[in-house]
This record gives sequence, structure tokens and C-alpha cells, in this order.
Amino acid sequence: MNAGRFIRRRHTIPPENQELMEEIDRTKNKIESVRNHFEQVVDPTLIDCYIYELKAAQLRYQFLLRRFKLLEEL
Repeated sequence: MNAGRFIRRRHTIPPENQELMEEIDRTKNKIESVRNHFEQVVDPTLIDCYIYELKAAQLRYQFLLRRFKLLEEL
């Protein structure tokens, strides 16, 4: 048996993709944080604030995912 065939090649991630992946993770954390805050508030103004903040974070997340997919296709 050839032991060399079981060695996996390291897939190097370009720096711009790595940065983008980190930004995606930060945005996912932001979404979760905003959801947690939203579930805790009762003031109507704060509820509205967290709804807008959640929507903005979700849109950013979608944008970043599309951008990552485009970079992966290159």
C-alpha cells in the first residue's frame, strides 16, 4: 500500500478569503447577540431598534456569503 496516497494536501486559504470568513463569523455572532437582546426587551422603542439591527445584520450576512461564494469560484 502506498502511504503517500493517504496524505491530504493542505488547502491554503487566500488571505482575503480568510478575512472574509472571519467577518462572516463576526456577523453571525452579531445576529445571535441581537436576537438575544431582542428576546429580553419589553420597551417598544428597543424592540423596534433590535428589529432594525437584526435585519441589517442579516442583510450583511447574506452579502458576505455571496461575496465569499464569488471568491471561491475564482
